[in-house]
Amino acid sequence: MFRPTRFQRACVLLAFASASACGVESSEVVVKGRQASDSATTSPDSPTSTASESSTPSESSTLEWEPCGSLECATLEVPIDYANPDLGTISLAINRRAADGEAIGSMLVNPGGPGFPGTSVAEFADFYFSDSLRERFDIIGFDPRGTGSSEPAVDCIDEYDPVFGVDPSADSADEREELIAAAQAFVDGCRANSDPDMLAHITTPEVARDMDQIRLALGEATISYFGFSYGSELGATWATMFPETVRAAVLDGAADPNESSFDSSMSQLKGFEATLSTFLQECADDVDCAFDTGDDPHAAFLQLVAELDETPATTTGARIPANNAVLTVAVAMAMYDSDMWPELQAALGDAQQGDGDRLLALYDRYYQRSPDGTHDNSLEAFLAISCGEQSPRDTIESVDESISVFAEAAPLLGPEWGGAYICALWDTPMAIPLMVTAVGAGPIVVVGTTGDAATPLASTERMAAGLEDGRLIVVEANQHTGYQVNDCVTEAVDRYLIELEPPESGLRCG
Repeated sequence: MFRPTRFQRACVLLAFASASACGVESSEVVVKGRQASDSATTSPDSPTSTASESSTPSESSTLEWEPCGSLECATLEVPIDYANPDLGTISLAINRRAADGEAIGSMLVNPGGPGFPGTSVAEFADFYFSDSLRERFDIIGFDPRGTGSSEPAVDCIDEYDPVFGVDPSADSADEREELIAAAQAFVDGCRANSDPDMLAHITTPEVARDMDQIRLALGEATISYFGFSYGSELGATWATMFPETVRAAVLDGAADPNESSFDSSMSQLKGFEATLSTFLQECADDVDCAFDTGDDPHAAFLQLVAELDETPATTTGARIPANNAVLTVAVAMAMYDSDMWPELQAALGDAQQGDGDRLLALYDRYYQRSPDGTHDNSLEAFLAISCGEQSPRDTIESVDESISVFAEAAPLLGPEWGGAYICALWDTPMAIPLMVTAVGAGPIVVVGTTGDAATPLASTERMAAGLEDGRLIVVEANQHTGYQVNDCVTEAVDRYLIELEPPESGLRCG
């Protein structure tokens, strides 16, 4: 199990996935509030659940806790398809970190993605949460269907480089065909190695239904929730479907769950572009910056892009060279938190000299790839969930048409943002949109940061405004997610979760 870092709560959708949908942390983050069948919710015009939906447990909804290290672990069987129980079940991996003191109750948690295993949040609760929250809540982590140790899980490919290491900016028909072939290889791998029924039923609303089953199995009438990045969209979907079960909910690093897939991707692209521009200017103003920006930091970056497109930087071992696929992912990785900016400065400086090892290290960190080549399934799950929820579904032609649109909108990163064909080749049933409102759920705290590349503040503001009673906290910071950045936001969130005293919307924590 990897140790979490602030920037591992959402995924950013780069090449091969979808040019009109996105989402590390990483981010976190793209096609939100979708369902695989009418059974997942009511209609988009009437999205809230009925009382029977939130009070009827599955036949196997019991939890038998067993010790697992310092935590307790259990599994919960839930239907693959709630409308068709005969299709079989999914076994959800769940863990519990007991409260250090007198527990108020349980708090469900999610780290983002979609695709990251939530059991890691309970395992590393000391990192994620304050002493006060660990004192008063049993923290319940779970690996959403298709992810982590839940079974069956999404499984597509063993080696990432042949698929995700292909240069995303096609300069010729042959390079375009190479991108499409790589995307097809990923899709074919998913079909061959994953349960096909499971692939069709890993949508956000279905995970929200699983959350309600976990609540029922815990025996709690209402429950609290803390979600980071994509976890905010999951939480907002759950609060919309099961509002009467919400005790309190915090959505940190939130994006607008009701915007289109294309608009979501464009919002995130512009967020990364703006943060990269800030990074480059800070580098230009720092005499010790390892990246030689010359007289124009933007021009220097674009020059490096052109050089790596022509001649990728060398890397040691039998790995791919640092081409623009590696560069773009490395840059995206560092944009999640300004603490990584010195590392990116060094990596860009090395790349100017033809050495791509530091860029490759950031690329590997983004994809959760270990030095021996192993990785978890978070990227594969992210793509499977995102493509299944993409609305409308991409086509090869729509991907091609979007390339110039992205390039024009964001000159630094846009040219490398397109050429993403995985979702255009995906063939699970298209999901039905769910309008997220959280009507009847009560106050919900939404946290955003001023310099968030993955979920830009404007998108977070739309999330808060779209909820019936969203309470926005704005944190001044250049990173993704804002909880525990300073005492102001930590105390406001903790007071709400523990004492049910929500802040006034618009609280600003500098």
